[in-house]
Amino acid sequence: MLMPVSTGPAVVVCNTCRNSANAREDEHGVRGGARLADALRAVQGSDSRYTAIAIQEMPCLFACSDYCTVHLRAPGKINYVMGRFVPGEDAARAILDYAAHYALSEFGQVPYADWPEGVKGHFITRSPPEGFVAR
Repeated sequence: MLMPVSTGPAVVVCNTCRNSANAREDEHGVRGGARLADALRAVQGSDSRYTAIAIQEMPCLFACSDYCTVHLRAPGKINYVMGRFVPGEDAARAILDYAAHYALSEFGQVPYADWPEGVKGHFITRSPPEGFVAR
């Protein structure tokens, strides 16, 4: 059931997420999560700032009402779940821009001034790393 992956900074994409609040798939029968994963990989491949961030996929993050969700995580850092993205290049770039700041942060907290516009309003949850709680 579990598959080992790299333990560094990662964006875990729900590859079975709905395309939108109203549609499970796009006009070609592709789920939004799969489209977002493809967009993340394309944007990552176009900019060396994102090479340290793994793009990982798994089916269903259980955030179905918040379609197109991702889980941002790294060892010893606060984790975030974000969703309600329109799957495509703009969302992928905003997620990766935030992830780049996140990867460089000490505890996973990125100053609001450094948040890309495209992630504002998309945070669903944050959770502490194992063995910690946030103050």
